[in-house]
Amino acid sequence: MVIKNAIVCDVDGEREVDVRIEGGIITEIGSSLADSEVIDAEGLYFMPLLVDTNIRVQDSALNAKNIKAVCDEALRGGIGHIVLNPNGTPAIDNEIVLEFAQNGLHDLRGAKVDLMLNTLKEDATLSNIAILLKRGAIAPYMSTIAKNDVAIKIAQYCQMYGVTLFCKAEDNSLISSGVMLEGDISSKLGLAGIPDLSEVLHVSRMIEIARHFKIKILFKSIASPRSIYLIDKAKKEGVDVRCEVSIHHLINSDEACKNFNTTAKLNPPLACNDDMKLLQDALTNNQIDILTTLHQPSSPVNKEVAFYDAAYGCEGLKNAMSLYYTKLVKSNIISMSHLVRVCVKNPSDAIGENCGVIAVGKRANAMLFDPNKAVTMDEKFSLYDGEKLYGEIKKTFY
Repeated sequence: MVIKNAIVCDVDGEREVDVRIEGGIITEIGSSLADSEVIDAEGLYFMPLLVDTNIRVQDSALNAKNIKAVCDEALRGGIGHIVLNPNGTPAIDNEIVLEFAQNGLHDLRGAKVDLMLNTLKEDATLSNIAILLKRGAIAPYMSTIAKNDVAIKIAQYCQMYGVTLFCKAEDNSLISSGVMLEGDISSKLGLAGIPDLSEVLHVSRMIEIARHFKIKILFKSIASPRSIYLIDKAKKEGVDVRCEVSIHHLINSDEACKNFNTTAKLNPPLACNDDMKLLQDALTNNQIDILTTLHQPSSPVNKEVAFYDAAYGCEGLKNAMSLYYTKLVKSNIISMSHLVRVCVKNPSDAIGENCGVIAVGKRANAMLFDPNKAVTMDEKFSLYDGEKLYGEIKKTFY
């Protein structure tokens, strides 16, 4: 098969070339390639499928049906590889649950699915990290509700096995009663707020642990520009830390919570308008390493309730690529190759993969993306439901 006239886009930029695919492998890249099967892709991008390392299943209920659903939705949205958050019901914090979740991965036809392990049990004691890693968990996940002695033991395991620690920076004593960002909007709505200091305090703490033990840490779903500043400063000092930010926090502020809009109740909470703009600047300036849809779908019974009682999260998979393209590329915040870097190359590096380059010998895990096709977002519990987006996936190669 030959893909002709496409705009091939990866971390190295864009170029108009033909691509030959044989047996799922890219075997030739050049001009005027011929084959019995030819796809004319004029005006379309040929680019890698995206990678998202922060996905939850419906109502965080871990079962085969929900895993299959999220796997299918991901591929429809241009995401070829997802990593499930382990902090569900049941949590992936022991061998029995890990094996149960792995059994749900059989015969999937959508995106590839990997599993994180939860380093903390429900009582905040340590899970059996070594066994869970040996049995196939892709990376350890830790909330900073862990006490210092436990966090240090987790760091030592990461040092021993050479894996990246996926870390959610949060302070249990500050988040327990809040439901959105502490600020003017929460005051007007009469809702308890969560200060951004909850995140910043623990980012600083974990940076020093990464520095001391020389481990890799990926901070999950960062929402504070101050956190990003600290992470970027640590990088320049040689500390191996990275940060992930959701698309929602880049283009929505806490004003989305007005009228008690439960779809905008996210964890971490949406930042204020000024901080949202600072997050966009950080993305433009290459201070944000990874983007996520932060997909966390909930049933109506958990969303169509009072704001205080509503579940956290919103949907974002079905039109993920169109959403990224419309809000970030078409809006001239970043280039398409920059998008590939933060949505393919960097997240795949965090889980020991090597994606993001269209080259001879590489697997053709890719899509044909039409940037000019208008689509309407159709996800009831999405922040963008009913919005006109641009971009449609014409074909996936997987």
